[in-house]
Amino acid sequence: MHVSLWIWLATIAGVVALLALSFFTHIRTPHDPSLKEAAIWSTFFVMVALVFGAGLTAAWGWDRGIEYFAGYITEKSLSVDNLFVFVIIMSSFAVPRIYQQRVLLVGVVLALILRTIFILIGAAAIAHFSWVYYIFGLFLIATALKLAFEKHDEDETYKPNFMVRLVQKILPTTHEFDGASITTLVNGKRHLTPMMLVMLAIGMTDVLFALDSIPAIYGLTEVPYIVFATNAFALLGLIELYFLIGGWLKKLVYLNLGLAVLLGFIGIKLVIGAMHDNQLSFLNSGKPIHIIPAIPTWLSLVIIVSILAITTIASLVKIRRDSTTTA
Repeated sequence: MHVSLWIWLATIAGVVALLALSFFTHIRTPHDPSLKEAAIWSTFFVMVALVFGAGLTAAWGWDRGIEYFAGYITEKSLSVDNLFVFVIIMSSFAVPRIYQQRVLLVGVVLALILRTIFILIGAAAIAHFSWVYYIFGLFLIATALKLAFEKHDEDETYKPNFMVRLVQKILPTTHEFDGASITTLVNGKRHLTPMMLVMLAIGMTDVLFALDSIPAIYGLTEVPYIVFATNAFALLGLIELYFLIGGWLKKLVYLNLGLAVLLGFIGIKLVIGAMHDNQLSFLNSGKPIHIIPAIPTWLSLVIIVSILAITTIASLVKIRRDSTTTA
């Protein structure tokens, strides 16, 4: 699939325009978003993503369209799990709710930049070394196993990463917020506020999130343009999604398990694909291995949707059952 430069530039310009729209319509003025506002904007960004997918399908066919929708659903699902960490970071830094949109916007911008870099690196690696799929696949399987046994605790606190600790050590910082400012004057000297630290924490966390989301999407499509588009549209509605389902996150009790199964499935799919294109001399003398048939993308989409549906339904059933038992 060849994507001309002008399409890339137009898509990037469209993403930037949507970010600007978010900023000037409902983020620029600090406020606590209502559920209605969050629902309207979340629906808007989902509709934009669906319209884009329809256009991509019309231009490049059903196969590419299915790759896009499978990738978008996967990235959107992974972003929901990321919200758990965002909630913990916001709570640990005691960020006033009216400023949280501003923090998340910076996080989304940083995530887009970082993921674009990772996408280009991944595309270059795959183009020169087909065995990279083995690494991606095994990494996702390992991540799935870790995620399956990981639990999100409401009382969990954020432990500052190396970069945040380093900044706190070498630069003067305050413990008090000064509105949405990232610096403030203390006794005539410029200090960083917690707003700067929480933005840095969100940005560094985005790097970790990209380590599993990028290999996951490359397990569904090998087209860098689709990889970028799915990541961009999944991130665009993340701010609004945070305020829409923030209170519901604890109800998705089986989310980790569901995402673990999803990542494990994509990891296995990657390994199977790598076996079919095997060039490693110590495996089958460098010849392709066709022990297991390839998994078509349409089937991947069905499996992904099924995993997420079962996860959501099972979570809601457990919550209702527990509440009934408690009552």
